[in-house]
Amino acid sequence: MQKEIMRCPSFIYDVICTDSQGQEKWRECVHNLVTNVGKNDIIDKYFKGSAYNAAWYCGLKAVGSISANDSLASHAGWGEVTPYAGNRLAIAFGATASGSNTASGVVFAINATATIAGAFIANAASGTSGVLYSVSDFSVARSVANGDNLTITPTISVA
Repeated sequence: MQKEIMRCPSFIYDVICTDSQGQEKWRECVHNLVTNVGKNDIIDKYFKGSAYNAAWYCGLKAVGSISANDSLASHAGWGEVTPYAGNRLAIAFGATASGSNTASGVVFAINATATIAGAFIANAASGTSGVLYSVSDFSVARSVANGDNLTITPTISVA
């Protein structure tokens, strides 16, 4: 009998930046790194039955290196960048089918010029406590400007 190997649930981020006129400036599709904290959280919540939090948020990453050892409290290789008002944006997941779930697009209304190098998903709307589940780098750092919209559509999959 052949064993089936299941990967850790991981994300693909579809990212589109449009200008104030709705014209596409750039687009990218990137895979993520699932942090060790994220992997531990899956085991703790699903198999050990500890307290579960269904709220997940998307944030923007500045230039710098990502590591499997990154957490919300400690990610020395990179910082969070916030060229938008308010907290990290809530993610609304759709229906799960065939081991995959695509969330609604999370739209950041950009209000300042900045360089964005990637994105991340955590279970905290702000601050440094909580679980940093996923972080990714774009192929190159990208510029955003006041009036842009940055839409990130995360898909989580074990397929």
